Amino acid sequence: MNLKETIKPVTYMKTNAADILSTVSKTHRPMIITHNGEGKMVIQDIESYQNMKESLDLLKIVALGRKSVERKNVKSATEAFKIIEKRKKRYA
Repeated sequence: MNLKETIKPVTYMKTNAADILSTVSKTHRPMIITHNGEGKMVIQDIESYQNMKESLDLLKIVALGRKSVERKNVKSATEAFKIIEKRKKRYA
């Protein structure tokens, strides 16, 4: 992705909001808005945002799992299924 094509000044955003919405929705590429020459905002379509959020959530789960393994805070599959079965019976 060539970021130079997606960087626009805030004045462009003010005068071309509909064009920005259309472009970002069609291309699924974020647009960076600058103010006084500095990047200040990223405009992203909802589908891409949701996909990114889901990916980050999965990465957090993986990181938590990795920490549990490092701390040796793990159970065998047999133990885990026994715990699940006990809980199922309790709530059934």
